[in-house]
Amino acid sequence: MFKHWKISRRDAVMVVFFLLACVALWFLDVLHQAAPPEGVKCKARVLSVDNSNIFTIGLLRKGEQHVRLRILEGPYKGREFNGTNIIRANMELDKVFEPGDLALAAIPYGVDESFTVVAQDHYRIGNALLLFGLFSLLLLVFGGITGFNALLSFVFSCLVIWKLVIPLALKGGNVLVITFAAVTLLSAVIIFLVAGMTRKGVTAFFGAILGVLASCLMAYVFTKLFKINGGMMPYAQTLLYSGYEFLSLPDIYIGAIFLSSSGAVMDLAMDVAAGMVEILQKRPDIQRHELIGSGLNIGRSVVGTMTTTLLLAYSGGYLTLMMTFAAQGVGPLDFINNPYVASEAVKTLVGSFGLVLVAPFTAFVGGFILLRAKKPAEATAPTEEPAKQDDAAV
Repeated sequence: MFKHWKISRRDAVMVVFFLLACVALWFLDVLHQAAPPEGVKCKARVLSVDNSNIFTIGLLRKGEQHVRLRILEGPYKGREFNGTNIIRANMELDKVFEPGDLALAAIPYGVDESFTVVAQDHYRIGNALLLFGLFSLLLLVFGGITGFNALLSFVFSCLVIWKLVIPLALKGGNVLVITFAAVTLLSAVIIFLVAGMTRKGVTAFFGAILGVLASCLMAYVFTKLFKINGGMMPYAQTLLYSGYEFLSLPDIYIGAIFLSSSGAVMDLAMDVAAGMVEILQKRPDIQRHELIGSGLNIGRSVVGTMTTTLLLAYSGGYLTLMMTFAAQGVGPLDFINNPYVASEAVKTLVGSFGLVLVAPFTAFVGGFILLRAKKPAEATAPTEEPAKQDDAAV
């Protein structure tokens, strides 16, 4: 069991470095726009509810729900307040509490129990931490040190997106440059944490970056050709009216395309690179063109399922949209020309385009990085421990 937790000194230094990087990102504040809080938001238990002011309008409900809350944390811990929950006939945002539920209560400073607080939403932090804990435990038990590195890269990716990509984009930076730089950084972190500083990792990294670059260029071209303005993204219009009218929604849409497909691109690049390393370890005398051909064959075997993975991932998020069109009898002409459908088609096909290209990119890069050129005298001389040299540290 403990053999899965062995780690080299160089990899240990890299893990410590990225742990410190995660801590630094956690405390990083790029926007500096947080206003002084006028109150606190606390976990509360719903003791009772009053639904007498809620009215049913067709399939929707509208009105005001009154609740009794006991605060479970913070400066008001143990105190009870009356709360309100406004229901606006919007299934996307409305919530209805029941006795025993946990709620997120917004309480201004300096109020007493006579004040009516706002029951903002269901409290989900506990369940989110539980789910993340189970996910982390599975990674650690199954993967050992590799699972720990994968978990570290997962946390680092979340922090980079939340602490760097989003704030820098809101400050008016070029979204395409920001997202491509973020994907490059995340690809390096994820690949080198999992594969180590090896020739295999370098091969997978360059193959992935070339695939992402191809996706970026394709997304830029076809977003213009399809006349997609980015307004169909969730909360896009709300974002513009929140004081960020200077943002370019098409650029955000393009950045989202190759950012969302970069994970599958890295996965495929690593599959091809790892397969080529295995072949090279079994046949250290293999010729460069044969190794590249083997990499291409590995890529062909994987790319079919990976492109379908992107299709299912994207289409699953718009299942209700497709069901609505089917229920209304919308024809293929109107269906394909709908901006929501067109945007998803571009996202899926452009992401798949970059995914298909990453296999030959990785194969050709690996042919030159993994198989070092041999001197004439070395071509016929026996090599010592050939199985270890090709996956050695860079």
